[in-house]
Amino acid sequence: MDIRETIKSHGEVALAITKRLLQHEAKNSNLVLSPLSIHVVLSLIAAGSNGPPLDQLLSFLKSDSTHNLNSFASQIVSTVFADVSHAGGPRLAFANGVWLDRSLSLKPSFKQVADTAFRATLNQADFKTKAVEVTSEVNSWAEKETNGLITEVLPPGSVDSLSRLILANALYFKGAWEEKFDASKTEKHDFYLLDGSSVEVPFMTSKKKQYVTAFDGFKVLALPYKQGSDPRRISMYFFLPDAKDGLPSLIEQIDSQSGFIDHHIPYQQVEVGQFKVPKFKISFGIEVSNVLKELGLVLPFTEGGLLEMVDSQMAQGLQVSKIFHKSFIEVNEEGTEAAAASAAVIKLRGLFSIDIIDFVANHPFLYVIREDKTGILLFTGQVLNPLSTE
Repeated sequence: MDIRETIKSHGEVALAITKRLLQHEAKNSNLVLSPLSIHVVLSLIAAGSNGPPLDQLLSFLKSDSTHNLNSFASQIVSTVFADVSHAGGPRLAFANGVWLDRSLSLKPSFKQVADTAFRATLNQADFKTKAVEVTSEVNSWAEKETNGLITEVLPPGSVDSLSRLILANALYFKGAWEEKFDASKTEKHDFYLLDGSSVEVPFMTSKKKQYVTAFDGFKVLALPYKQGSDPRRISMYFFLPDAKDGLPSLIEQIDSQSGFIDHHIPYQQVEVGQFKVPKFKISFGIEVSNVLKELGLVLPFTEGGLLEMVDSQMAQGLQVSKIFHKSFIEVNEEGTEAAAASAAVIKLRGLFSIDIIDFVANHPFLYVIREDKTGILLFTGQVLNPLSTE
């Protein structure tokens, strides 16, 4: 399996998680999610697992080996999240951290993978007597790595004296539109909710050509971010159903065919008639373990299998307790700022194009932020009500 296949598999896993959340846990709320952040934490868990739990992780992540997962992590750290802020493109930051109880040590093989492929920092912790302080430390780390946007990836009580290990990922994105919107032309209009009512929200507009394509039942808008000499190419995509109540039907389609996102990318600028996109700001948090279990990833939470992670007989008693995810996004005339953090707490067990097109996003829609050269999905989500921040 080469890196292109691994990236394709990541996209399929990302959309499966997104679809599950959109149809169940976040059915009635705005959503912002970084499937990439969750994928990285699961890959790090896989790097320290063996036996049936590892087999299930590989199956869930659609990979044939931890080597491919590690290579994928290394690739995104060195290319997608490379520090090229001087080039004039979006600012991207990506960090992994490991907190290990001071009574334990990592196996050299796992430590090497964490260091080299995931660029993770290793921190000693006293879970037995200072669980609250460790929680605070991880949250402070996430806040720093996300430029203050994610302040509490681990909720109170999520870490206790039985915790032995925390694996965490944080990512931050800030990009300016290639063509910024004129704030003086932002006006309030009705946005129609799924229940048939409406709210008045600020809409951005422009008379310039846009990357828009119409498909059967929905339209897609691409808003590229300013690139400069940055070799990456990052865009935000809006998937807008034709019908005001068409979002549930569109959600059904998103992982119904392989490469759905790739097959619905607009590549040509066209003249637009009416063009309105709402401003919005969303924060979203979830304990994602149950979602993963419902999608078939069960054994790491019940049977452990983390024998390749910790150099101790105690490794046989370790299992993933919970995985927490917190994310944020703000879209305005200047561009987009977004962040996400995920943390796994590991404990002891048992205990069609036309010339002129309208694009008026005045009803619920899906969105994706994507690095276009690789196809890696950074963020996914939905907007049901732009006035709601959750």
